Amino acid sequence: MAGFTLTSPSFGEGGGIDSKYSCDGTDLSPALAWEGAPEGTGAFALIVDDPDARDFVHWVIFDLPGGTGGSLPEGVDPSEPSQGRNDFGRVGYGGPCPPSGTHHYRFTLYALSRPLRFPGHPSAELIKSGAEPILLGQTTLTGTYRRQR
Repeated sequence: MAGFTLTSPSFGEGGGIDSKYSCDGTDLSPALAWEGAPEGTGAFALIVDDPDARDFVHWVIFDLPGGTGGSLPEGVDPSEPSQGRNDFGRVGYGGPCPPSGTHHYRFTLYALSRPLRFPGHPSAELIKSGAEPILLGQTTLTGTYRRQR
């Protein structure tokens, strides 16, 4: 969707993600901001995954407040509501931690006509299937990470 963008002050599209946002650092979630969401957006959901590792899920957060824009601060606490379980088996953000080589991390933001209101800590697949019938648009920011050993 033209005009609907997701950005981070921590990395640009296709740019490197700092180690502080990874398992090699403090594993904080990076700050994110978005604008230009479709009119009528009642909620947002965000899924972060690694397509180089069979779409390994690093973060699921949903029912973010709607509107045309919004943001998430750096270091969202796992106790904050409306977060799903990642593929590390934890609730909240789990940063890049590739076993080898450079991996890509997709931060996909979904603009929804209404909140999903799932109980507990749903999977990314449940969020995607619930979002499908109420999806107004989506945007993606991709960063890269390579472990220094």
